[in-house]
Amino acid sequence: MGSGFAKKKKQAKSMQEHISQMQNNLQHAEVTGTAGNGLVSITLSGNNELKQIKIKPDCVDPEDVEGLQDLIKAAYQDALKQLNDQVSKQMPRGLF
Repeated sequence: MGSGFAKKKKQAKSMQEHISQMQNNLQHAEVTGTAGNGLVSITLSGNNELKQIKIKPDCVDPEDVEGLQDLIKAAYQDALKQLNDQVSKQMPRGLF
């Protein structure tokens, strides 16, 4: 076991520290996804917890409940994509 092993061990330790820092950053992160030009917005925490839903009264139509449901789903998907993008940006290059 020469210097190659020591180098790999050092890289693994560095990777563990980086992942720990990422997890800490995500715990405090919040993203907001929107749909319908801002008619619906959803805020997620870094661990995918739903923190808030905002629905503007303009889009509440008792005759079109399905449309509102679609907007909520789209806003959630937008927030989730933003959260995943944040995670991807923090991942070290060449990890996977």
